[in-house]
Amino acid sequence: MQIHQVKRKTKLKKGRYVGRGGKRGTTAGRGTKGQKARAGHNIRPEIQDMIKKLPKLRGYRFKSRVKPSVVNLSQIETKYNAGEAVNRETLIAKKIITGKAKVIKILATGKLTKAVTVEGCELSVSAKAKVEQAGGKVVE
Repeated sequence: MQIHQVKRKTKLKKGRYVGRGGKRGTTAGRGTKGQKARAGHNIRPEIQDMIKKLPKLRGYRFKSRVKPSVVNLSQIETKYNAGEAVNRETLIAKKIITGKAKVIKILATGKLTKAVTVEGCELSVSAKAKVEQAGGKVVE
């Protein structure tokens, strides 16, 4: 028995696809041209690219914290009288901040000589000290 006389034990259900031969003609059932028509084609899975674009860490690039609107003590000194309350409503009424501001933070830039009551605003440590030194109080 020679190699050209060897036969399969089981017959193929479908014929072999051969370009330029067999039943499939020139393109062997691969369509025409392009990466998918070539031998050994390996296309990147689309899901892999989508996964790579996702943020690495939870919260990365998506900050949940809202930036506060900054108010300086010098602005409070010029716009407020002694004994007045500094809160969101009065700051909007005196046009120091806009109505869009969700969080307000008072910083210690400038001097404060009037005793004012600060309500519902965040304060820096030095601003809190200056308000209390001027005779005012901070209500959380």
